[in-house]
Amino acid sequence: MTIRPCPCEKEIAGLLACGQWPQAAPADLRIHAATCRSCAELALVTSTFRAARATAAAAAPLVSPGILWWRAQLRRRNAAIERVTRPILGAQIFAFVICIAVAIGFSASHAAQGIGLISELTQHFRPAQIDVTKVWPNSIAGSGLALWALAGLIAMLVLLGGVAVYLASSEER
Repeated sequence: MTIRPCPCEKEIAGLLACGQWPQAAPADLRIHAATCRSCAELALVTSTFRAARATAAAAAPLVSPGILWWRAQLRRRNAAIERVTRPILGAQIFAFVICIAVAIGFSASHAAQGIGLISELTQHFRPAQIDVTKVWPNSIAGSGLALWALAGLIAMLVLLGGVAVYLASSEER
């Protein structure tokens, strides 16, 4: 069983494509389309799709040119801001990496003093020697505890500075 297209189908399709069906169609072609099932379906489907397309195009609201221009300007301005802030983000990341490297270097260089401080504190806090007035002034001055307190203060300032820079440069304001 072979399905052969109707010989008049190309002619009807051409008239449908030009939008001239059935007004400019010869009478014998209209009679043929009424009797031929494939030609009738072709005419029905094509005209239905054409009508649906026309109603959809008519229903689409046109946006005013002023709004289109404003949106284009806004996109252009946002793109310029993004191009400008890209190097700032790189500088922030670089500063963060440097701060982390300094903190790691500081901790590594003073690790020996920290271990010495712990051993010194364990010697001073034996149950027989709990006199606080004798222990704290000597241990703070000699062990570098003041240096660790200063390092903690600097680390806290760096952390708060990083949070402040992040909040100041975030896009959601």
